[in-house]
Amino acid sequence: MSAQILNGNAIARELRAGIRERVESRAAAGERPPGLAVILVGNDPASEIYVRHKRKDCEEVGFHSNVQHLSANVTQEDLAERIAHLNRDASIDGILVQLPLPGHLDAARIIDLIDPAKDVDGVHPFNIGRLALRRPTLRSCTPKGVMQLLEHTGVPIRGLDATVIGASNHVGRPMGLELLLAGCTVTTAHKFSRDTRAAVSHADIVVSAVGRRDLVPGDWIKPGAIVIDVGITRDDAGKLHGDVCFEEAAERAAWITPVPGGVGPMTRVAMLQNTLLAAEGLVS
Repeated sequence: MSAQILNGNAIARELRAGIRERVESRAAAGERPPGLAVILVGNDPASEIYVRHKRKDCEEVGFHSNVQHLSANVTQEDLAERIAHLNRDASIDGILVQLPLPGHLDAARIIDLIDPAKDVDGVHPFNIGRLALRRPTLRSCTPKGVMQLLEHTGVPIRGLDATVIGASNHVGRPMGLELLLAGCTVTTAHKFSRDTRAAVSHADIVVSAVGRRDLVPGDWIKPGAIVIDVGITRDDAGKLHGDVCFEEAAERAAWITPVPGGVGPMTRVAMLQNTLLAAEGLVS
C-alpha cells in the first residue's frame, strides 16, 4: 500500500481538545457551556449508536447535551412543537434531528422548522443557500469534516479536479459547493451519470458518498489522487464497508480514508464546531 491514511479518529481527537479548551475559557469568563439538543425518533439501531457517540463527544468537550428520544409514533405536529420549543430555549445553541425519520414524518418540513442559527447539522435551506452564494455560515457537517481532512494532507487543492459521487442534500450537493468554494473544478456523478468511471479516473480528489459497497474499484483511481470514502454499509457479519475498494485504491492513491475511522469522526467534530460557533454568536 502506497497511500497515506487520513486517520479521522486522530484528527478529530485533536480538534475536540481545542474545542474543550475554548469551552473551559468560556467557563472561566462566566459563560455557560454550549448546549446541543438531539432529537431521536424511534428505535433505529444505527441512529441510536450515532446519538450515543454524539452524547459522548459532548461530554468530552464540556457541552450541555439534551437528548430527546421520542416514540416512533410521534406525530408531525408534536415533533414540530418540540422543535419550536427548542428554538425558543436560550440554553440550546444547536438542534439536530437524527435521520432517517419514520416514514409518516416529512423530514424536509421538520428540518425547515429549525432556526437556521441553530441548524448545527448545516442542512437547512438557508444554510445550504448561503454556501451556494459563497457566504457560508453553519456548514453541512460531513462536507465540512471532509474539507478539514483535505486540509490535513497539506496538498493545495485550488485548481484541482474533484469528482463527487452522490448528489444527496446532506452530503453530495454541499460537498460539491465546498470544493467549488475552495477553487476546485467539480464534477458530480450520480445515478443518471453515463460514465462515472471516466469522471473518477481524471479526478485529483474523489469523494464517494453513496453507501454502496465496492462501488469504486481501485483501478478507477488516478495515481496520486486523494480518496475520501464517505459511504458506509454493514454486511451480514456486521463488518463495515465503504464505497471504495480500499486495498486496491490504496495502491494508487496518495491519501485515503479508512472505513470506519475516516470521515465519521470528522462529521461529528464538525457538528461540535458548529455548535460552538452558534454559542459564540458567530452565525450571521
